Amino acid sequence: MIKVLFCCHGNICRSPMAEYIFKNMTEQNRRSASESGREFPEFYIASAATSLEELGNPVHRGTREVLRRLGIDCSEKRARQMTWKDYEEYDYLIGMDQWNILNMQRIAGGDPQKKMYRLLDFTEEPGDVADPWYTGDFETTYQDVVRGCQGFLEYILKGGER
Repeated sequence: MIKVLFCCHGNICRSPMAEYIFKNMTEQNRRSASESGREFPEFYIASAATSLEELGNPVHRGTREVLRRLGIDCSEKRARQMTWKDYEEYDYLIGMDQWNILNMQRIAGGDPQKKMYRLLDFTEEPGDVADPWYTGDFETTYQDVVRGCQGFLEYILKGGER
C-alpha cells in the first residue's frame, strides 16, 4: 500500500482538495484497471496542516463547493496537524508550496528519506499551488491540484521515475 499525506498551512483549503481529488482519481483508475484486468496499487490518502490555526475546523466553503461540483463529499473532514510520526507512517508527504515543505521538515526533524515534495513538482511547470485563502480563487487552485495529482499519479505508476 502506498501512503500519501498532502499538507498545507491550515488543512482547510488546498490539502483537503488534493486529498479528495487524489482519492477520486485513484478510485477511477482502480475501476478502469480492474475492468481491463490490470493491477493497480492500493492507496491510503490523507491530509494535514503545518500549523495549529484551523485544527478541528471543517473544509473551507470554497473547497467544499469545488468538491461538491465533482460529486465528492468532504463533510467528515476536520483539520489536523502533521506530526513527526506521520513522517514514519507515510511514503509521500506532499506540500502545496515551499513554505509548507519547510514547515513539514521542521515538524519531522528533516527529510532524510527524501519523502517530501511539492505537488506541482510532478508537472511540467513546478512551483507552488495557488493559495485561495489569500486570493479567493478556488478555481485556479483546483486546476493546480488536478495537474499536480495527475502528474503525481503518473509518477507513482511509473515506479517513482520521471
